[in-house]
Amino acid sequence: MWRISGFGDEISPNLQEQITVLRELGLQFIDLRAVWDRNIMTLSAEELTTIRTALDTAGLRVLCVGSPIGKVSIDAPFPQQLDDFRRALDIARSFAAPYLRIFSFYMPAGSDPRAYREPVIERLQAFVEEALESGVTLLHENETGIYGDTPERCFDLHHSIASPQFLAIWDAGNFVSNGVRPFATGFEPLRPYIAGLHIKDVALDSGAVVVAGAGDGQFPETLAALATDGWSGFCSLEPHLSVAGKFGGFSGVDGFRRAAHALFDLLEQQGISWE
Repeated sequence: MWRISGFGDEISPNLQEQITVLRELGLQFIDLRAVWDRNIMTLSAEELTTIRTALDTAGLRVLCVGSPIGKVSIDAPFPQQLDDFRRALDIARSFAAPYLRIFSFYMPAGSDPRAYREPVIERLQAFVEEALESGVTLLHENETGIYGDTPERCFDLHHSIASPQFLAIWDAGNFVSNGVRPFATGFEPLRPYIAGLHIKDVALDSGAVVVAGAGDGQFPETLAALATDGWSGFCSLEPHLSVAGKFGGFSGVDGFRRAAHALFDLLEQQGISWE
């Protein structure tokens, strides 16, 4: 039984509208990234309590906190990033979220990412060590421009750190944006580390963001392979159908619904059950 979640701020800045649409679609989970046009990291304790109460009342559980941790230059001071990570980890624990999304740092323009391999791994290892007793698993997303933006470098990170608390979010759309056909190029080596999928698709020739299955993200092949080997992870709707920005995206109510039904159709075609 796979779990289906969605980034609420892809629907609306308004918390209640996020909740309403997710529940109308039959979803039981939400990924928290932003509410009221503010990133989750900037909200006060009182605001976080308001969100938690509203989600509890609606029967929605937080699956992943979509933090921006690691979405800074590798040259940025690390002590501040470590403090920010600790706050993100506290937020994840306060919502009983099993997962916290992180990144592997932007590379300086024009640089060879291999020159920064050691500091990237050292910093990610520090995050993993901080999370050891938390019960929260860190999920690395393959964002364009960071160290782990290709399947090869993502594998390098997971193979090198080799911790059950450092797993992967497979973002097919981001791989396509890097000129990669994800299933054909990176699925087999990364498969042991994949805990979740971000549901966003991109057309390789135009760069247009489209619903899952309409682009070159190779969703049918990926879903079929995961189903065949008994995977039981999660899919998070992050469609970016209207806006695709550095620190978030937006689809609107209608766009999010279209993206959700495209995913449901793909799952049904593969005979995959979900909750």
